[in-house]
Amino acid sequence: MSTESTQRFLALDVFRGMTVCFMIIVNTSGNWGTTFAPLLHAQWNGFTPTDLVFPSFLFAVGNAMSFVQIKWASQSSREVVWKILKRTFLIFLIGFLGYWFPFFKLDENYEIIAFPFHDTRVFGVLQRIALCYGTVALLLFFFKPLKTMIITTLALLVYGLVYWNYSEVSMANNPVLDLDIWLLGESHLYKGEGIPFDPEGLLSTLPALFNVAMGFWVGDFLQRKGKTYEGLAKLLLLGVFLVAVGFLWNYSFPINKKLWTSSFSVLTVGLDCCLLAAVCYYTDFKMATRGIYFFQVFGKNPLVIYLFSELLVIPLYMIPLEDTNLYSWIYQNGFQWVGDYTGALFFALTFMLLCWTLGYIMDRKKVYVRL
Repeated sequence: MSTESTQRFLALDVFRGMTVCFMIIVNTSGNWGTTFAPLLHAQWNGFTPTDLVFPSFLFAVGNAMSFVQIKWASQSSREVVWKILKRTFLIFLIGFLGYWFPFFKLDENYEIIAFPFHDTRVFGVLQRIALCYGTVALLLFFFKPLKTMIITTLALLVYGLVYWNYSEVSMANNPVLDLDIWLLGESHLYKGEGIPFDPEGLLSTLPALFNVAMGFWVGDFLQRKGKTYEGLAKLLLLGVFLVAVGFLWNYSFPINKKLWTSSFSVLTVGLDCCLLAAVCYYTDFKMATRGIYFFQVFGKNPLVIYLFSELLVIPLYMIPLEDTNLYSWIYQNGFQWVGDYTGALFFALTFMLLCWTLGYIMDRKKVYVRL
């Protein structure tokens, strides 16, 4: 925990804040049965705006690493590696404990039952962030940026080759599931898809490394040339090129967020480049200020605000009220009157504003949490 002392790049803060803001909105619909389609993930192959959220978070992690690398030059190898490994472990542990929290379950009658370790979900959102951060950070430190980009690009190709042995890929038949079951067993996998299958499985973390590595490269590029029209144009052209590559690759390796296919990774990096170019134009060229601070609040404490949003939802679902739980009761009695779909969206927006309030208080007190 520290006060902010390092120079920040405004556009990157805003981009990161937009990502966290939208992530909370898509994670907290008042009623999943009446959620607007763009705020839902694609069921299998395909793409929706919601599918861009998590890749953008990884892209923002890479952006942030472009500032940290400068400090590594003045530190010993042992010190740098220790910091990377410690941060990786802490983020992974927080993610794992977050899924286990509050370390017991409720049955259909809201009676407390045990939640043993062997039923816990091992992988997840923060866990993937941890693994991608740790891997790319070590690659950058030992192999430098160019070789890191080559390695993570090759990872996309290798991941595609793995699927050649699968004549038909489905949620019940894919290499991600096969590896996770072999390593962990079904009891440690996510079960929200109807079958044991983890969309943040270990193998599908491999192509996600590309999102972080490209985020680093773009962050470094923006610090050097981002505030020129030439730099902005190059970033936008790169984004358009990668979007085209992603769509073309889709014909042989379909865009699929749950498997984090290579085409999905390339497409989302391209979209993030275009989006970040638009943010840079708004903040650094037009010098606009409207709405900037709102997203900065999210961008300055992204991990804390995201974790707060996840942990707050759990007790709301677990507290019984009348014939439902507190989460659904609030939606039904406070938001549904404006319409099923609109009410579900207003619930998510209100929840997001509650999380923003925490970030606002922390920012006013100059408290910024860094692991």
